[in-house]
Amino acid sequence: MPQNPVADRTAESLPVSRVALKQQAYLQLKSLILSNELLAGSVQSVRQLALQLGMSKTPVHAAIERLEAEGFVTLAPQQGVVIRELSIQDIVNHYEIRQALEPYVMRRLAGRLSSPQSAKLQQNLADTRRYAEHQNRAGLMEADAGFHQLLTSFLRNDEITRVMQQLRDKVQRVIFRVADQFPERMIETANEHQAIVDALIDGNAEVAARYMHEHLEQGLRRFLPNRS
Repeated sequence: MPQNPVADRTAESLPVSRVALKQQAYLQLKSLILSNELLAGSVQSVRQLALQLGMSKTPVHAAIERLEAEGFVTLAPQQGVVIRELSIQDIVNHYEIRQALEPYVMRRLAGRLSSPQSAKLQQNLADTRRYAEHQNRAGLMEADAGFHQLLTSFLRNDEITRVMQQLRDKVQRVIFRVADQFPERMIETANEHQAIVDALIDGNAEVAARYMHEHLEQGLRRFLPNRS
């Protein structure tokens, strides 16, 4: 029987399309969660979410399963999709993992930044300060996330990069709320980032590591003001 190359190519492309739809659903739902458009504690149905995204339920259900594995949602019998609220202990755990990893990254990078890497950090610092001075919360949150991601990416350790991204995503919703409650934290963040970069460029590994640990500790204290 003669082969139909057009039909063969169409069949081969179907799995790719399904994968792309699942990824699209995952990214869109995750964005809605991180931006608090899907509020923590709210209950959603797969059908509602599919309608909101303009997709069928199949890719949306696959995306929800992935988000459940990452701790963003819970599938509750007889209820639907519950958007998870992070507990204080969740937040502490996330910050303490970062306090273990990020100072290590600073020690590895100190005195070893290339000119292009330094330029990227300087641009990020300029953006962070501009957003802080204009009280642009959304812009500052994006620049802050970019700062930590840049530093981690310079180390070229895929596992650390992956863990850091997951940790950052999980606390981003809460960081938005902190920025609302403590607007002075914006300028403090810009100053702390500058000090970290200066120590890295100077090659002072222990100072850079200490500044990073203290920077994360200051963020955590907004959640636990009595932390000793």
